Amino acid sequence: MGLWEARVVPHIVDRTCGIAQLEPLREQACDGLRGQVVEIGFGSGSNIGLYPSAVTEIIAVEPSDVAWQLSAPRRTGSSVPVSRVGLDGAQLPLADASVDTALVTFSLCTIPDVAGALAELRRVLRPGGTLGFLEHGRAPDPGVARWQHRLDGLQQRLFGGCHLARDIAGLIEAAGFTIDALERSYLPGPSFSRPWGYLSVGRAAPSSRYAAEGTHP
Repeated sequence: MGLWEARVVPHIVDRTCGIAQLEPLREQACDGLRGQVVEIGFGSGSNIGLYPSAVTEIIAVEPSDVAWQLSAPRRTGSSVPVSRVGLDGAQLPLADASVDTALVTFSLCTIPDVAGALAELRRVLRPGGTLGFLEHGRAPDPGVARWQHRLDGLQQRLFGGCHLARDIAGLIEAAGFTIDALERSYLPGPSFSRPWGYLSVGRAAPSSRYAAEGTHP
């Protein structure tokens, strides 16, 4: 990891993904969380303050030390205890069926082994557990999607491996989840921002056959 990715990108992500315009969508992604929550891609803690009252603990997975440092003021003021337990969403240091709910926001675009990370979330969720998510990804409009593919390589180089054109809902379903709620829309703004602004927010639960069998898809 180079200096740009290690030291600069976490500050950029903190600014761009922490804008007030996204707060209602973050709150929507947090709706339904309860008990012990594992949050992969915790970042600078932008979801702190939006967790429902039923949440008792946040188990944070965050690979960036800089992002974790940026989250310190939010963690200090949080009414919910937050602990950092791992660096890699694809290798969670948690037992099977050990957490109540899960959360991921603006991270499935970047995680190298995104299928592995989603499989890990499914593994550690207790029966009845759900995954809340808010992500940007592949747009349905052909013109926007073409620009996403054109810009994808540059996006990855400049922003720590972030992909513009991942099919978020498709990835979640392929990992053995059933999506219970899903809303997709462009973030308001000028048309040139659309390659970055197609958002998916929703909730998913482990598909019944995988939950019953405890197997990977």
